[in-house]
Amino acid sequence: MQKLVLGDLLMYSSYFAPRGRNRMYMLGQQLSERYLSPLDRLIGIIGDAGAGKSSLVKGMFPGLELTNDDDGVNIRPLPLLKNIDRGFFTSHTYHVDIRFEMAFTQPHILAEAVEQALAHDKRVIVEHFDLLYPIRKHNADVMIGVGGEVIVVRPTVFGPFPQEIRDVVNKTLQYRKMAHTAEDLTNRVLVEDYGAILPFKHRDVHHGFVLEYPMILSADLKEVERKVKQIIDEGLPISYCDEAHIHIGKNIWACSGPRTHVRNTEEIENFRLLHDYTYDPKTKSYLVIGLVGTTAVNLDGFAVLNNGINL
Repeated sequence: MQKLVLGDLLMYSSYFAPRGRNRMYMLGQQLSERYLSPLDRLIGIIGDAGAGKSSLVKGMFPGLELTNDDDGVNIRPLPLLKNIDRGFFTSHTYHVDIRFEMAFTQPHILAEAVEQALAHDKRVIVEHFDLLYPIRKHNADVMIGVGGEVIVVRPTVFGPFPQEIRDVVNKTLQYRKMAHTAEDLTNRVLVEDYGAILPFKHRDVHHGFVLEYPMILSADLKEVERKVKQIIDEGLPISYCDEAHIHIGKNIWACSGPRTHVRNTEEIENFRLLHDYTYDPKTKSYLVIGLVGTTAVNLDGFAVLNNGINL
């Protein structure tokens, strides 16, 4: 009797892409435990800059030496290419950022190196896998897209294909960045104007954010919304400062996810707050819920599943 493997039944799984490096580490660990097999050789990671791909990879593969990430790591020579002329691979697992490496190495050489490593039963984690796929034309064992959500798929010969994953995550990432920036602006207003001295906890919601506070605040959320919109309309530039801070205008603000922001507050679309606090009886806390973007646009990329297609 053929043994049923849970991964064989996986179409796709979708998770909120959390803010903050530590939460992304934890999500990566959980994804590795749930969806990866020791026999998976090619892991494709797809997503634009600032999505948190490197943090997710670090959580999935603790101890893996990344050849390039946002911290400026740049290992030379690239371990995957170091002994390719001899067909000798010293490590069990290799990492390569295709978009970065294409600045130094021809794509077909990178594709050949990946093929040789796989032929030697090595594992290769490929960031920006959508750039490698047109060259090698073979899909990954597992693909992970990082955008507004984190999507995990185990593709078959029928797909999904890297381009499809890329189209979804690149589209949703802009809303995640808008929500993240709007969340920091709202947090700032509540702290500076309404004396919220206790730290907020963070939750996730589709195209928005949730700030959790242990008591109800005296702030009128309609007034908070108006003040945040004023800051948005000022068109303040936003830039990375360090791993715990961002620049907003001339000010430095603390932030747990400094790379996941829009470049200017004016890029935040249709910001609004729910005007009533939501009470969570499980945690005995009060929630401030904010949303961005428009609900009229399909952003999950899988609406075809709900269209009642007749086969």
